[in-house]
Amino acid sequence: MAPRRPIAWNLLLPALAWAGLLALLPWWIGLPLLLALMAVLLLRPQRLAGHAPLLRGGLRWGLAGVLLALQRAFGGDAFAWGAALLGALAGYTLLAGMEAWLDRAQRHDPAAATSAEWPELALAPIGPVAEIIELQLPVWQSTDEGLTDPLAHRVEYRSGNFQFADGSGIDGVGPHAAFSPVGRWFVARMPNDHGIVLWDREHHRRHRLRGWRLCGWHHEQPWLCRREGDMPLALPAVLGQDDED
Repeated sequence: MAPRRPIAWNLLLPALAWAGLLALLPWWIGLPLLLALMAVLLLRPQRLAGHAPLLRGGLRWGLAGVLLALQRAFGGDAFAWGAALLGALAGYTLLAGMEAWLDRAQRHDPAAATSAEWPELALAPIGPVAEIIELQLPVWQSTDEGLTDPLAHRVEYRSGNFQFADGSGIDGVGPHAAFSPVGRWFVARMPNDHGIVLWDREHHRRHRLRGWRLCGWHHEQPWLCRREGDMPLALPAVLGQDDED
């Protein structure tokens, strides 16, 4: 059996006192007070968003007090109770429509929506964590000055071909090349800068990409673009377009 919630007397007692006050006042005094509360809620929904629950509760309880004052003013007979019930039907229907309209406005304006659990909502993750991509610019080397391999391998260039000490190589390229920061990748420019050839030395894969240029490295991975000023793309986004492995 579910435990019963304790009665919030600190909220109930002021509400009962407010309803009792309006029940004792003439209805033609209490009704303008309720209309003023409604006008405040409708005209200042954003500035009073933090007090909206209190104002709405004041309207609900206050309407009950005004209806009691109305039936007392009409003599307290059956006709008076009938008028009070009709007033309750019309009044609470109007309040429900107003609250629905206010809630709709808050859904369309996230800045106006508030909740008692706002710290939890503010700290909750929304979507994937974004990562800032900072590219490390490539360091191009020329065979005229000799190539420095981060893995300390000997590299030679002969007749458009790069040859490494282990017998592997890249053919049909120009004399300019670059290594990734720790040496996993080797990239050489095609003649007349018509593209690049990427060599994944760790997985022994080559990618001949016409029309692409190397923009830089991120986490030891190449990022490419077509022209200077274009948005760089990671290699997986490029492969399949001009890959001639």
